[in-house]
Amino acid sequence: MAKAKTLILGLGNPILSDDSVGPAVARELESRVDPQEATVIEASLGGLNLLDLLVGYERVIIIDAIKTVSGRAGQIHKLEPAALTTSRYTASPHDINLVTALELGKKLGLAMPSKIDIFAIEVADTERFSEECTPNVAAAIPVCVEMVIGELRKRGV
Repeated sequence: MAKAKTLILGLGNPILSDDSVGPAVARELESRVDPQEATVIEASLGGLNLLDLLVGYERVIIIDAIKTVSGRAGQIHKLEPAALTTSRYTASPHDINLVTALELGKKLGLAMPSKIDIFAIEVADTERFSEECTPNVAAAIPVCVEMVIGELRKRGV
């Protein structure tokens, strides 16, 4: 079977309360997305490890937690990688962010996605051990699922 052209990637730690929101959205999407049209993956990694997941897909939709200065828990931001350039370089290869990993993949000649969308859900608690999101973040999960489905439909998936 040929590899799907679209990857939906839910990022986060499933045992750190709101940080689990990315994988929670991905789990909801698994039953709603045709596996021949899009691959849905949950992952608890970042940096260079992301390259292994992204290579070979034309399009990637990433769902992850975010904490901004003025955001409110449960708010959903639709971003592109260019919006994340504030911490572009690092002194340690273990701490490479998404933008730097994407740049490195392109420079290495890897088959990187041409389109990446990020759905970042504003969180309240990412430090408490819990498999449950806080109420406002939990309420954002079905909303984000519908946003991703809408994005896929816009692109003919």
